[in-house]
Amino acid sequence: MAATEFDYDDGIDFEPYDAFESAEETADWLRSWTGNQTVDGSAYRVFGQDGTGGLAALWCVRPGRPLVEQPVVFLGSEGARGVVAGSLSDFLWVLADGIGPMEAVEYDDHSGRPHAALTALAERHASTPCRAAEAVVAGARAEFPTYARDIDALCR
Repeated sequence: MAATEFDYDDGIDFEPYDAFESAEETADWLRSWTGNQTVDGSAYRVFGQDGTGGLAALWCVRPGRPLVEQPVVFLGSEGARGVVAGSLSDFLWVLADGIGPMEAVEYDDHSGRPHAALTALAERHASTPCRAAEAVVAGARAEFPTYARDIDALCR
């Protein structure tokens, strides 16, 4: 994914990393974000950010399942938080529809603006069937309805 160009002019505010953020960086950021010095961030594998510094991460909430089967979440620099997709594969379909992680969480309109290069990426690498971003985001929110409240509970 990191080798694919993300052009903000296309409406997708997302910058994938070449590698996961370190556990130490993730813990420091989550402690700062929540104001809670006891959180360790071990449930998150940060793999990208938006232009404001909000982070996209795999949320390791499904014990024993590989990283690609963990849900994708977004923690915005200004407090937005939410589940974006039920898996990394589904996240590829969200991107293919022209929706970035911040847009998936902060806006209610998830109607697609297909992105040719990202659609090609999803077609090559996604293991889940093609679905519209609207369906992917709605499904993830339905599966993890308390995510935002759970994050709020960590805040001090």
